[in-house]
Amino acid sequence: MDDKRLFLLDGHALIYRAHFAFINRPLINSKGINTGSITGFVRTLWDLLNNQKPSHIAVAFDPKGGTFRNEIYPEYKANRDAQPEDITIALPYVKSIIEAFKIPIIMVDNYEADDVIGTIAKQSEKEGYTVYMVTPDKDYGQLVSDKVFMYKPSRSGNGIDILGVKEILETWDIERVDQVIDVLGLQGDSVDNIPGIPGIGPKTATKLLKEFDSLEGILANADKLSGKQKENVITYADQARLSKVLATINTEVPITFDALKYQLDPPDKKVLAEIFKELEFRTLATQILGDNSSQIGVQQELFPSEVTQKPSPATPPIQYSIAKKNIENVDHTYHVVKGVAEILDLVEKLSREKEISFDTETTGLDPLLAQLVGMVFSVKPHEAYYVPVPANQDEARTIAQYFKSILENNSIQLIGQNIKYDALVMRKYNVVLHDHIFDTMLAHYLCEPDLRHKLDYISETMLDYHMVPIEELIGKGVKQISMRDVSEQKVKEYAGEDADITLQLKSPLKEKLKDIEMWKLYEGLEIPLSGVLARMEYEGVRINPEFLKNYSHELQKLIDDTEKLIYEEAGLRFNISSPKQVGEVLFDHLKIPYRWKKTATKQYSTDVEKLTELSEDHKIINDILEYRKYTKLKSTYVDALPTMINPNTGRVHTSYNQARAATGRLSSENPNLQNIPIKNEAGREIRKAFEPRDRDHILLAADYSQIELRLIAEISKDEFMLESFKAGNDFHRATAAKVYGVPYDDVTPTQRRNAKTVNFSITYGAGSTNLSRQLGIPRSEAKDLIDNYFVQFSGLKKYMDDTVEFARKNGYVETMMGRKRFLRDIDSRNSLIRSNAERMAINTPIQGTAADMIKIAMIDIDRELTKQQWQSKMILQVHDELVFDVYKPELDQVKNMVVDKMKKALPNLEVPIVVDTGIGENWLEAH
Repeated sequence: MDDKRLFLLDGHALIYRAHFAFINRPLINSKGINTGSITGFVRTLWDLLNNQKPSHIAVAFDPKGGTFRNEIYPEYKANRDAQPEDITIALPYVKSIIEAFKIPIIMVDNYEADDVIGTIAKQSEKEGYTVYMVTPDKDYGQLVSDKVFMYKPSRSGNGIDILGVKEILETWDIERVDQVIDVLGLQGDSVDNIPGIPGIGPKTATKLLKEFDSLEGILANADKLSGKQKENVITYADQARLSKVLATINTEVPITFDALKYQLDPPDKKVLAEIFKELEFRTLATQILGDNSSQIGVQQELFPSEVTQKPSPATPPIQYSIAKKNIENVDHTYHVVKGVAEILDLVEKLSREKEISFDTETTGLDPLLAQLVGMVFSVKPHEAYYVPVPANQDEARTIAQYFKSILENNSIQLIGQNIKYDALVMRKYNVVLHDHIFDTMLAHYLCEPDLRHKLDYISETMLDYHMVPIEELIGKGVKQISMRDVSEQKVKEYAGEDADITLQLKSPLKEKLKDIEMWKLYEGLEIPLSGVLARMEYEGVRINPEFLKNYSHELQKLIDDTEKLIYEEAGLRFNISSPKQVGEVLFDHLKIPYRWKKTATKQYSTDVEKLTELSEDHKIINDILEYRKYTKLKSTYVDALPTMINPNTGRVHTSYNQARAATGRLSSENPNLQNIPIKNEAGREIRKAFEPRDRDHILLAADYSQIELRLIAEISKDEFMLESFKAGNDFHRATAAKVYGVPYDDVTPTQRRNAKTVNFSITYGAGSTNLSRQLGIPRSEAKDLIDNYFVQFSGLKKYMDDTVEFARKNGYVETMMGRKRFLRDIDSRNSLIRSNAERMAINTPIQGTAADMIKIAMIDIDRELTKQQWQSKMILQVHDELVFDVYKPELDQVKNMVVDKMKKALPNLEVPIVVDTGIGENWLEAH
C-alpha cells in the first residue's frame, strides 16, 4: 500500500450530506438526540479507513463567523437557512469522534474548509503525495490534477466515485479543470448565493467556453454575442468577475502541511467506546471496536504505528461493548431442562407463578414453516429454563403438550417480545396461547413510536445491557446455519438471556406507559389486537395459482407488445428497464425538453412523477410508464404470490406489522397487501386471485367510506364539513361547489377531481408547490386555491393551527383514543425539518384515530365471531378495509354484525360513519 496517500475530509459538507440523507427517517436515540448526521459521518469515515487504508488523513471544518468572501461580497451564502439544530448538537460529538480516532482537525479563521483543503492538497502534492479530497461538493473539481482527486463517498449503496482530471472534464464538459471556476463564474451558484450572469446555465457556459476559452475571453468578445445574451454579458460583466473570485478556492491559506501530524495513528478505543455508548451506536461499535481482543490485531493492522506489538497471551479479553452489562459480567443461572422428570418439575414450578416470560427458538423467521428448536421460561431476573425440542416432530409435539396447561392458562400472564410470533409457532404444536400477555415490543412501540423496537435495542437503552447478537450463534449471509445446528449450551445461554431480559423489561415499560398515560390504550387495544392478528395470520387466505399463471402470460404479452411500440416510436432498441438509457433516448435522441435538474451522477431523472408530467404530450413516455407498470405487476405480485403459498396449508399467510408505523396504522409483509394496486385495471385484476376457502364460503369486504375526511370533520368541528357529511352529500362535489363558487349540481368532473386532490392534499399539509404539481396548474393558482379553501373551511384552518401550537407547547400530539406521537423537531430552527414535524402534527391525530378505529372494530368483530361460534373468519386488513371468508349460511348475520361493529367502534361521534360492503367469489368482486 502506498505510504503517501493523504485523505482530506470536508467535515461540514459530509455532516450536512449525512443529515439530509436521514431527513425522512431520522435516527433518534432514547435521549432524543437525532444521530443521523453523526451516524452517516462515522460510516463514511470508517468505510474510508477500512477500505482505502490511508497513510495520512485530516478533517477540515469551516470556522465560526464569516470568511474573506463575506468581506468581498456581504451577500455570500446569505440565502442559506440557519444551521439545523440537530447539526449544532451533532458537531461536538463528531469532533470528539475524530479526535478519538487520532485524526487532526484543521481549521483556519477567515477561510472555508475547501480553501484549507485546497492549500494542503497543493502543498502535499509537491511532496509526492497522492491526495484525495473527500467531499460531495462539486466545486472541488477545480483542484483536481494528476495527483489530486475528488473522492465522493458512497450514497444509497452506489459505491464511491473517485474523480480525476478525465472525469472532471467529462462531468463539466470542459477542456481544462481550471474552467470549473469559469463555469461557476458564469452560471453562479444558488447554494452559495453567487450571482453569475442571468440567463446563463451550465450548457450555455460550457458552449461559450469552448468558443472563447475563459470567462475573461467571453467578456472580451461580448460584441460577438447576440440578443439578450449579449446584453446580459455586457451588463453583468463585473458581477461575473466577482462570481469567479468567490468561486475560486484559495490555495494560499496560511497553513503548512505537516506529514508527521497527519500520519494515521491507532485510535483511542476506550474513548470511542464511551462516545458510542452515549450515542447508543451498538452496531457501529461492534463494527469498529470489535467485541473482544480478537479484533485488536485487525485494528492494529488497520491503524499502523511504528511499533506493532502482539498482545500477551495472558492478557484478558478487552470488551468494547456499548452497555456496561452483558452476559459475561452479570451473574445468571440458565438451566437446561431435559427428560420427562425435569420437564414435569418445571411445569409444576411454573404453575405456581402469576407471570412467566416465554420465548421460542426456531429454525426460521416464518412461524408457520419454522420448526421448534426449544422453549425458554423465566420467572425471576437472571434465571431461566431452556427446554430443547428435537427435530422429530412427533417428539416435539409431545414435549410441547407438557406445557399446554401453562401456556393456555389465562390466570398466568405471559411476557414476551413480539409474542405473536411465538403464538403462531406454538399453534402448530396444538398449543393455543391465551391473550393475557405483556408484549415488550408493543409496550416500547407505544412509548417511543418513532424509534426501533428490537429487544437488543430496548435492553440497551432501558437496562444498560448489551445482548448476545444472534449472528454469534448462526452467522449471517451464505455462511448462516440453522439454530438446530448450534450447540445446546450456546442456545441455552442465548435463549435464557432473551427470556430473562424480557422479564426484566416489563416493570420499567409498564411504569413508562402509565407515566405517559397510554397504559389503557396498551391494555385495551394493542394487546387484544395482537391475538386477533395472530388468528388472522394463522387462517391465511386462499390464492388461485392457476389464475395467476394465466394472468402472468397475459401481462407478458402486454409487455412484449408495449416494448415493440416503444422501439418503433424511439427508432432504436434500448433497455427500457434502464433509467439511464431511457433518459438518453427521450432527452438526447428524441430531443424531448427536459426541465429539471439532473441527478447527482449527471443523469436524467426518469422517475414516475417527472415522466407523468410529460406523458400527455408524448406517447412514447406514456408507453414507457405502461411498460413499467406491467413489468412491476408481473414480477412483484403475479409471479411472486404463488411462491408465497404455504405448502402445508395451500394458503398465503401475510405477516402484520403492529409496531412499525408511528401513526398506529398496520402494515403487512410477505406479501405486502397494502401495496397491491387498486387504482388501475391491470393492478385490480390481481385481487381476483384471492378466493374463499371452498364453494361453501364467499368473500365479504367491508370498507370505511372516506374515514379520514370524516374524522377531520369530527376533530376540527368545521361546520361545512360536518353538515356536508350529515346531509349525505358527495363531499368532493360539495367542496368543489364551495371553492369554485358554483351550484352543487353544476360542478364539472374536472372541478370535482381537483377538489378531491385539494381535500386530501391540503388537509395533510401540502403547500402550493406540491398542489400545483398534482393539479398541473401554476403555483400562483394553487396558492389562491389554498387561500380560498381555508377561507371556506375556517374550522379546519383553526384545527391545523391549534394542533401545531399544542405540539409546540406539549411536545406531542395524540389521537382521540390517546395515542401519542412525540415531535422533537417541532421547534427546529431548520425550516424543512420544522415543516415536516408540523405536517406530522396535523396528520397523526387523523391517521392515528382512523388506525385506532379499525383496530377497535377488529377486536370487537373477532370477539363476536368467537362468541357466536360462527365458521366465518376475518382474513385480511388493508388500509380501511376488512375482508372475511364467510360461511354462506352465516352471510347476512356476519355482514350486519361487521357493519355495526365498524360503525360503532368510536361511539358518540357527531359525523356519520359509513361502511361500504360487497360480496364476491374473489376479492375484486367483493371490493
